[in-house]
Amino acid sequence: MEPRPVPYPVDYTEGKLSRKTALVTGGDSGIGRAVALLFAKEGADVTIVYLDEHEEANDVKRIVEGDFSRKCLLIAADLSKENACKKAVATAIKAFPKIDILVNNAAIHYESKTLADIDTVQLLKIFSTNVFSMFWVTKAILPFMKRGASIINTTSVTAYWHNLLMLGFPDKLPIRGYW
Repeated sequence: MEPRPVPYPVDYTEGKLSRKTALVTGGDSGIGRAVALLFAKEGADVTIVYLDEHEEANDVKRIVEGDFSRKCLLIAADLSKENACKKAVATAIKAFPKIDILVNNAAIHYESKTLADIDTVQLLKIFSTNVFSMFWVTKAILPFMKRGASIINTTSVTAYWHNLLMLGFPDKLPIRGYW
């Protein structure tokens, strides 16, 4: 590979996101939590939009503000609803007039052994949360993002895991998280 990657640069200094602001959906746990914390470590102020895990969200805020001395706004919202997406963005913009980075990370899934076990209500909730919310949040926030801003959409290995299981390929499932 050219140029060769340098995993641990000798001259590395933190602060790559200094004076930046980020909005992370699902930022209270999992991938979103890790992203929010790393962005704060790199100097960004963060807004975390989460469903209802107040204890986890407050823990992230404590770390962002205490360990990294960055601002952290918490917004509890059900992003499966379009108006909640608009309201969350409006609240974030009041606190931070610009957003440099949007991370669409909020998602849900339901455990099921077969496709027949997923009902229409669950399917609609999955699509509203995992797909439509990305569109609604991005649409609402775009007017506040300047040229050079970033939009990052994430997914989980769960998206692939369940597909293989429901299609009858359990031998293709990851073992201990590896394919």
